[in-house]
Amino acid sequence: MVETVSFTNKAVELSAHLHLPANFQPDKTYRALVGIHPAGGVKEQTIGLYAGRLAAHGFVVLVYDSSYQGESGGEPRLLEDPATRVEDARCAADFLATLPYVDAERMGVFGVCAGGGYALAAAQTERRFKAVGGVSATPMGEAARSMFGQPVSAAELIRTLEAAARQRTAQARGAEPVYAPFVPERLEDIDDNTPTMLREGYDYYRTPRGQHANAKGRYLLTSLDKMFAFSTFNLIPTLLTQPLLLIAGSNAGTKIFSDQAHALSNGPKELFVIDGASHMDLYDRPEYVNQAVAKLATFFGKL
Repeated sequence: MVETVSFTNKAVELSAHLHLPANFQPDKTYRALVGIHPAGGVKEQTIGLYAGRLAAHGFVVLVYDSSYQGESGGEPRLLEDPATRVEDARCAADFLATLPYVDAERMGVFGVCAGGGYALAAAQTERRFKAVGGVSATPMGEAARSMFGQPVSAAELIRTLEAAARQRTAQARGAEPVYAPFVPERLEDIDDNTPTMLREGYDYYRTPRGQHANAKGRYLLTSLDKMFAFSTFNLIPTLLTQPLLLIAGSNAGTKIFSDQAHALSNGPKELFVIDGASHMDLYDRPEYVNQAVAKLATFFGKL
């Protein structure tokens, strides 16, 4: 059972889906989860799939389009602002806490890809989240500053920031916004040098497999300064004390981020590696999603 709801982050209204257990009874109380979608995605895609599956395990699960994206409000459109993304999750917790059938002392947060990175970031300072899970978790700041965990030179990062700064000046003078794709937008954009994850991203986001009209798969170029300045990892050793579950495919190029986050955590933690799975396999491939959902359900069932 899915209800269409909304909540606000400051003046921005966020469009959300509330997934309820099939045998939902409003006079009972339930464990509740906030689910955060990947960068460039929306609530109807992989995060909605996980939400529905976890609701079948008895959880109340709230998923939403982040500020500036999908059906949610906010200007400029397609801004990828990590700080706002984290605040969206806090506001989602606010909303859940107002529901009489939610046990506000048993709330968790999880996400897929960049959503998993944002879940880790939110849990560091949002103590209402008693446990945190990441599926193919990708920390936005660390990922923006590296190539699948391998450092990019400071000179190259500065060149990128200078391009973003020039574009910001151009827009201040009246120029049209410029957008960059998270994944290739056309089949002809893919060649022998395209990383596997980006090939998979095209297959998920740009074909009937996973595409959705509200998921534009690109971001405002002037988001880059915010992305580069953000860090998920810095405070994990000291502030992420809640139980942590990281789920990654053994063949995922982004598994390095789960390895790094797991190593940094000093709290209760588990890295669950799904043999044979790639990054995108955990978005919707039943043989892999089944394993991930079962693990998440057991993990959050301890709330």
